Amino acid sequence: MRNHVIRSWLWAEAFAVVEDRRDIDHELLYVSALLHDIGMAPAFDNVALSYEEAGGHVAVALTTGAGWQAERSRRALEVIVRHNWPAVDPTLDVEGYLLEVSTALDISGARPEALPKDLVQEVLAEFPRLQLAQEFGRDVVDQADRKPHTAARRLVDGGVVAKLQSNPLEQSN
Repeated sequence: MRNHVIRSWLWAEAFAVVEDRRDIDHELLYVSALLHDIGMAPAFDNVALSYEEAGGHVAVALTTGAGWQAERSRRALEVIVRHNWPAVDPTLDVEGYLLEVSTALDISGARPEALPKDLVQEVLAEFPRLQLAQEFGRDVVDQADRKPHTAARRLVDGGVVAKLQSNPLEQSN
């Protein structure tokens, strides 16, 4: 999962470049990417909240403790929650959009051709996928079973486990 969150940040920054996205809060994007799945970790799992909402609250606590203003800390929560939306309008939330498309690539294999092939290979060499398909698949199914009202259920019902296994990045690894 560590490599997944780092790759998600790197893919997000790469999508920003290839799509010529501007006015990005890069620190907010970085923090949100690194914490977007922390709600799946047993120490941060919440009995009722979705893993993305639980992770967003961790981000609020950490960024507030680091001195961020309340509005900016709330933005980390929004970005993390929105990364699991089916789609995020970049005019509404560019950081949320970038995290959504980057995690869609890393988890489901969406738009693998959108980023330069040499960049993809370099990132995968430095931060390999390892057992991501098995670990994330297991964890998201667990979340969906225990919290059927969350986005995890939509992801599982949408075939995320099969998408993980057939992700073109798995073959590139």
